[in-house]
Amino acid sequence: MSHDISHILENWEFDPGKTYRKIVGDDGREKIQVRVDNAAFQGILQMELDGRPDGMRPYGYDFAFDYYRLSLKRSEKARDTAKGFSLDASACSELFDESLRIYNRYVFLLQLQDYTRVVRDTERNMELFRFVNRYAKREKDRLNLEKWWPYILRINATARAMLAIQEKQDFENALGIVENTTEKIANLPEIDAEEFHSELERSKKALTEMAKAIRAHKPMTEIEKLQTELNQAVTEERYEDAAKIRDDLRSHKEGD
Repeated sequence: MSHDISHILENWEFDPGKTYRKIVGDDGREKIQVRVDNAAFQGILQMELDGRPDGMRPYGYDFAFDYYRLSLKRSEKARDTAKGFSLDASACSELFDESLRIYNRYVFLLQLQDYTRVVRDTERNMELFRFVNRYAKREKDRLNLEKWWPYILRINATARAMLAIQEKQDFENALGIVENTTEKIANLPEIDAEEFHSELERSKKALTEMAKAIRAHKPMTEIEKLQTELNQAVTEERYEDAAKIRDDLRSHKEGD
């Protein structure tokens, strides 16, 4: 078996603006590949689309997080309470590493517009954040991931809003997701970390821009169309048309 990857690179048309792609591996599983062209070095990074991005199974589970959650359940069953269960520095470090791997994947999933998997990965990381915050022994471990809440909420909301538009053309729901998340981010408890404050402002700005774009592309309702026609008729002094449109508008409103 050849270890030379030249043939793979030769069959991958280089585009500086799109250095990633989905493939199906020899094992039949979907993967993401990222092309690396860095000065004299050329290569390919690869990650799994499902399970752990690196394909590893810590402790025989799909994720280390699954193992620690099961450990909590076992502790609760043995003691009839979660009291006494905690995550030491080593466990927290392992969970931090896993959350970073998942983050690295959903960054590319977002670019690939695989919004269903973005929602899945961001929700998993949010559960991991809460778990660490509740059970870590050391305060610095409990607070370590909290600074990233604005960012992860934004990415999760972006993916959910895009799914609502793509799958159901539900612009109203998409707009609600974005606006509710913007408010949620604005009301997050303050964290004394530079990353928190920068991501807070960046996320609010990004979601405000997204809401603006959704409104611009949202199809008008019949009432909105009639109101626009009425305004135009009045402006153009077409008063007979305006009266008819006003009657239609009143009928639609009463019907609602």
